[in-house]
Amino acid sequence: MNEFSRLLAGHRVAAGLTQEELAAAAGVSLRALGDMERGRTRGPQRRTVRALAEALVLDGAQARALDGAAQAGRPRGARQALAPAASPARPGPPRADASAPSAADTPSVADAPPAADAPPVADAPPVASAEAGQSALALPRDIADFTAREDALALLARLAEDERPAHPRVVLVSGQPGLGKTSFALHAAHALAPRFPDGQLSLDLGGMSPQPLSARDALGQVLRALGVADAAVPAGTEERAGLYRALVRERRLVLVLDNAADEGQVRPLLPGSGPAVTIVTSRNVLPGLESVHRLNLDVLSPAEAAGLLARIAGRERIEAAPDATAELARLCGYLPLALRIAGQRLVARPQQPVAHLVRQLAAEENRLDLLETGDLAVRPAFELSYRRLPEESQLVLRRCALTAGQDFTAEIAAAYAGRSAARTELVLEQLVDAGLMQAATPDRYRLHDLVRLYAGERLAADETPQELAEARTRAGRWILGRAADYGLRFDPDHATAGTGTDGPAPAYLTEAAAWLEHEHPEWLAALHQAQRAGRYREVVDTAEAMHWFSDRLLSWGIWAEVFQLSADAARAIGDRRVEAVHVNYLAWTHVTCLHRYQRGIELAAEGLELARAVGDREQEAWALTYLASGLRYLQRHREATDAFHRAADAFAEVPSRSAMIGRLVTLRGAANCLRESGRAEEAVESRRRALAGALELVERWSSPLIHLLAAMTAHELGLDRAALKRWPAAEKAYRQALLHFEAVGRPDSMTKTLTELGTALIEQGRAEEARELLTEALTDLSAEGPRPALTRTDPY
Repeated sequence: MNEFSRLLAGHRVAAGLTQEELAAAAGVSLRALGDMERGRTRGPQRRTVRALAEALVLDGAQARALDGAAQAGRPRGARQALAPAASPARPGPPRADASAPSAADTPSVADAPPAADAPPVADAPPVASAEAGQSALALPRDIADFTAREDALALLARLAEDERPAHPRVVLVSGQPGLGKTSFALHAAHALAPRFPDGQLSLDLGGMSPQPLSARDALGQVLRALGVADAAVPAGTEERAGLYRALVRERRLVLVLDNAADEGQVRPLLPGSGPAVTIVTSRNVLPGLESVHRLNLDVLSPAEAAGLLARIAGRERIEAAPDATAELARLCGYLPLALRIAGQRLVARPQQPVAHLVRQLAAEENRLDLLETGDLAVRPAFELSYRRLPEESQLVLRRCALTAGQDFTAEIAAAYAGRSAARTELVLEQLVDAGLMQAATPDRYRLHDLVRLYAGERLAADETPQELAEARTRAGRWILGRAADYGLRFDPDHATAGTGTDGPAPAYLTEAAAWLEHEHPEWLAALHQAQRAGRYREVVDTAEAMHWFSDRLLSWGIWAEVFQLSADAARAIGDRRVEAVHVNYLAWTHVTCLHRYQRGIELAAEGLELARAVGDREQEAWALTYLASGLRYLQRHREATDAFHRAADAFAEVPSRSAMIGRLVTLRGAANCLRESGRAEEAVESRRRALAGALELVERWSSPLIHLLAAMTAHELGLDRAALKRWPAAEKAYRQALLHFEAVGRPDSMTKTLTELGTALIEQGRAEEARELLTEALTDLSAEGPRPALTRTDPY
């Protein structure tokens, strides 16, 4: 290409004309115009140049420059008429465009100029020099210890394989601060370099700075890096974008646009067509950016984190302390920036054991201070994003640090933020877009551990103690109120409330159970906070509402904590009847959940004494039931049977549904004592009476709780008959139990019944039938996942 062809193409692109439009306006053939722009026609006639200048609406100086360039290709006198060429640009740092930029500041192509035999580019404007500004936008050096991200790198490699893609390839790399987005983009650009010989450029768009680089200024830097002379760089953003698209249409180059602020900054820098690859990095997800390949980076896996530490601090040192390394990676939140800082601290202290740094980082109040070395630091990375948030978003982010769970809903965050759930959800989505919040599930959110620590720091710095106390109290009361409302759905004396039926629908219970299970860190923390604040009545009321729900999850380790709090709160209130209730709950926890039978017996005895002192027969009955259960597990069957019978007599005096259930529990417990002490025949008769009572309740009150009671009683009848080797009768009882288990959603505990049924079938010579039954049951139970556990009425 010669000077004339470059000027002509540059003026046409600046005018916004296609080759067809300019050829028609100037009265020249499209082929002739194409040859002129490609440099194949070296010196067109003056009248042709004049027609082109008129069609392009050039001013006098521009027209003379174009004619002078044309003269240079003519046989005679051309050299004398040639306008002076532009001076080569010197390398220099990137700068914001000025209206009259100097050549000295012109940046250029990174790493490699276009190959000498590269095809000529149509629409190319004048260039300052083939090697102008070689260093300004060159790729920074790659990181030698870059670790992981294999899948993301493979995706980029696959995108780069097509030499003539149908659409321009743009990859957006997003994620929270500290994930190593810039390192990834630069590593990928270096890896792709052999496939893109026309250059690799990297430009920091300053998205986190107070004044990000404008699209116009960014285009100016890129155009000069591509060799466009200062005088040929158009003034407007759209004109610059058009020229850029024309220049890269045929070029195989990689452009890294690092640290983008928003979509408007990026769009003008994206090619319209051609083989170039553009890699954009941003903390924001830039949801409005169309037709891009999205790579949302996440933290490293534990193995990848250990690998990065090994590459930084030395493999031998890291592999010698696997447990300390695993804990170090966890304390760093598997965040690449934090891991790199930790690794660099180890490098700077070669004699320090990994465990020493682990011990230092274990103190949360010092962790962000320690995650800083040299010019690398975690806190400033978060600070940049936080300061760009609106005030409301800052407040919601801070208040999310008050949540107790690993993840939380918008409702929970709203309770702490003092906003509506709908408004809070909108702000949380904006925080996700900003890279400071993670979407754990479609309706739950999560803070990275280090972001949570930073938000907690801002909470202490930006809010008064009174504001925090009010936020905690307001949220705690809302959370405990919701927990109590849901817990009461499982109480047989309250379960009909809100259902309009004689017993709650399964969906009504499922909703309550799901909330109580998912949000248990929140309501448990709120319970502790209420206890510390002296709000004892709230503690007691919540635990009281929760006690029937507690039966569903016997393996949870929280019930001793919950009922110890409520027993202590009851003592603080000074209400001995309430104290009896909650001491009984605590006795149940020790016997049934913790299997600490002797301690359970002691607590049951304490509850019995309190109940007798206030004349509460129902609480006497429950205390005797838990006392009997503990004695039974210690194989003190005679004492246990006596306590079960006394409990049944006390329950018979109380006209409540819970007392009716309690009486059936005692009858079953007494029957278990009979079977376990070798009196299976008597156990069968006692159990049949208990099952008849359970089935009567099913007819009167068909609820999941009563179906479970019937299922377990039928199961136990099967065990009684199996002890007598009455296998057909045992099979009948087990199948009856399965019908009731099906009515409540096939809980995990029905696997015991299926197993016993299989045994009964085998004993009857039906091994193949047993095998098919157990195989099908195992498949169904595995596919459907965890199910509700049995209730407090479970005697197994």
